[in-house]
Amino acid sequence: MVKMNNFIEPDTPSKNNIKILKGTTTVGLVAKDSVVLAADRRASAGFFVANKMVRKIVYIDDRIGMTTAGSVADLQFIYNYMKNIYHYNVISGNRPVTVKSLATYLTNVLSQSKYFPYLVQILIGGYDTQPRLFNLDYLGDMTEETYVATGSGSPVAMGVLEDGYRPDLSGEEAMDLGARAVLSAIKRDSFTGTGVIVTKLSKDGHVEREIYPNRKM
Repeated sequence: MVKMNNFIEPDTPSKNNIKILKGTTTVGLVAKDSVVLAADRRASAGFFVANKMVRKIVYIDDRIGMTTAGSVADLQFIYNYMKNIYHYNVISGNRPVTVKSLATYLTNVLSQSKYFPYLVQILIGGYDTQPRLFNLDYLGDMTEETYVATGSGSPVAMGVLEDGYRPDLSGEEAMDLGARAVLSAIKRDSFTGTGVIVTKLSKDGHVEREIYPNRKM
């Protein structure tokens, strides 16, 4: 069975156990006036590099973004679904659309499908009345974080975040720290690679950068 990032793979032909593969590295951190998301650009199929230029940060609107890791088909469905929910609520004026409300809605969707799960690991972050960051897994667990790293490169990335994070980081400082965390994972994790997309989400919208340690691809 083909696997990309968190695709499932049978342990052996004689076993029915399912192994969840946690490729990729995604990072999120809350700065003084913004949220920063960062992710690498490599998609892996086992030990094969299937694509070197995958986008793992997507936007629900100009001030709310998601990092994506896992089954590509599941992520595409969830992203389009969440965008539709967001814009329906904006157009209908039924309720305020906050980062927490979107994360809560998605965690309920993931929890309801836990026995036939969407194989995803998602960070949702952005700015509504303040910067907010939430970590969601494929079973529907949701935690609010000040800084977090997910994926196979997360032990390396988390060490960088632990060393450099402060609650009073400016947006620019947080972008530099998030990029450094993913770049460190690229050096040590074979499932993380190519480069980094890092974005800052604030009340003024988002600003995105791409960083490549080695331009030869």
